[in-house]
Amino acid sequence: MSYYVVYLPMKDEELSQTLRPDHLAFLDEQIEKGNVKAKGRFADGSGGMVIYQAESLESAEEIAKQDPYVEKGARGMEIKEWIASFA
Repeated sequence: MSYYVVYLPMKDEELSQTLRPDHLAFLDEQIEKGNVKAKGRFADGSGGMVIYQAESLESAEEIAKQDPYVEKGARGMEIKEWIASFA
């Protein structure tokens, strides 16, 4: 299993506000499944970040694309494998 950082830059602030409950419910479901390890928004309102754990980049991307923010165009999505080092 590897870690994947998904950057969700803001595209539509109003739509993001509308979809926020669905986005959070999606992330809670992914946490329960063990797919999400961390999540949060940026203090400046420019978007947020989610750290997924998955078998491959393709599987992480498949999951991340189901996020209502991404599916409905409220946020962009950039994904990169993250070689994590925890203290």
